[in-house]
Amino acid sequence: MTKKTGKIMGVQQHPLNFSLDDFMQWESQQSERHEYINGEIFEMTGARDGHNTISGNLFAALRSSLRGSPCRPFIADMKLRIDAPDASFYPDVMVTCDARDKTPETDLAKQHPALIVEVLSESTAAYDRGLKFECYRNIEILKEYLLIEEDRRHADLFRRREEDGLWVLYASGATDDVVLESVGIRLSMDVLYEDVAFPVSPSTPTPESRD
Repeated sequence: MTKKTGKIMGVQQHPLNFSLDDFMQWESQQSERHEYINGEIFEMTGARDGHNTISGNLFAALRSSLRGSPCRPFIADMKLRIDAPDASFYPDVMVTCDARDKTPETDLAKQHPALIVEVLSESTAAYDRGLKFECYRNIEILKEYLLIEEDRRHADLFRRREEDGLWVLYASGATDDVVLESVGIRLSMDVLYEDVAFPVSPSTPTPESRD
């Protein structure tokens, strides 16, 4: 196989090629996280404070709301395996309610999420909206894909229509709630962005500049 190097949407590509099964075995022994798409391996880079805070806020809200239900949320370190196309990702947050994801064989990677969430950064937004979403749409049981922006209070929710399988966009602005029908939860922007410090725009006056 041809070995490639380079970068894709802020993710460092590893110069090795494996089958998906080979990758899953190899990656379980690595100290760093990697994602895999059709024979290519990408080393994951670190995330900013805001990204981690939003992911943590969402996970905490889901964990609290779903306690006692058959649904379980997972954050960052849990792999998602997609057999067609061959791919493996680390979603920022995902929720699975499927009994097939509760077996010993799925201890390291889930395959049947109802909800996947990615927090968008400047370097990965196109990747999350494009190639990654293209792969996620192959998960037959997936009902919703939520994209949360890191630098402003905004979220785009894609929901699959039951009648025809088409994905419909529901955008939420700064004061809107995000309604997750896949898990029966409504979340406010205040909850999602709690303790998030947004970058100051150069055009925004600071207290010092107003003195």
